[in-house]
Order: sequence, then C-alpha cells, then structure tokens
Amino acid sequence: MKDLKKVFRNLEQALRKSNWFDNGWDIFNRGSYLQLYKETWYNQNNGGVHFETFIEAPQIRKKEFPVCMHAEEDCPQQQRFIAEFLALEADRINSWKGYSVIGEGYNICSRTLPLNFKNLEQRLLEEFNRLRQLEASVEQALHKVE
Repeated sequence: MKDLKKVFRNLEQALRKSNWFDNGWDIFNRGSYLQLYKETWYNQNNGGVHFETFIEAPQIRKKEFPVCMHAEEDCPQQQRFIAEFLALEADRINSWKGYSVIGEGYNICSRTLPLNFKNLEQRLLEEFNRLRQLEASVEQALHKVE
C-alpha cells in the first residue's frame, strides 16, 4: 500500500504551488487528514469553514473516502451561514458528479471517492480545485452573518 502521509504531503505541496494559493489560503495537514481554507474562515482551530479529506483506517477498510465541506462550531451563526451559502451554491454543487448537498449539522456537501492509489494525488488536487471555486460564495455568506 502507498504511504498515505507522503500522498498528503505531495498534495499539500501541489496546492501551495497553485497560482491561486497565495491569496489568503492555508492548509492544515495531519498525516492522512487535510483541510484547505482561507485565513478569514474562522478555521484557526480547525473548527470553522473548510474543505476536508481524510484516509484513515475506516476508509481503508471500506476502500472509499470522503471529500467534503464543513462549517463547524467556530463558524459564526453556523446554521444561518450554511443556509446562506447553500442558497448561493446548492445548484452548482448538485451539478458536480458525485457530490451531494447535505446541509445538516456542520456538513455542507460531500463526495465519496473509491480508494484507488492510481493518480490519487492528482484526483485529490482536482477535487480541491473544484471546491475552491466556492470561495466567493463562502466569503459572501460569511459577510452576511458576521
């Protein structure tokens, strides 16, 4: 089996080299768990708005893993933020292959991918590049609830 920590390190490096990354983006990488977020998204303690993926023991057993968007407890007016954000982006998210809008608890949307190590880093990079297109709507929804 491939070294997942290395996959996630390589993913982090690829994200950091992206032409859009220097515009206030940050990454939290804990081995085989990664969050991508903007500095203004209340995610300093990993409990704000972020895009996330992880491949840990349960995902390895099931041979699938999630790529998702969360607005956790540090997000101001969490449920109102989620409602404002989904009013802007639910249609676009639903149009993306494999994505589903959740909108319950802290879960905004999610996609489950098969755990196949072929091109894993590239597939993850593509998913985060897709999710980061939601940046303007996250900013707009945060501005409305702040």
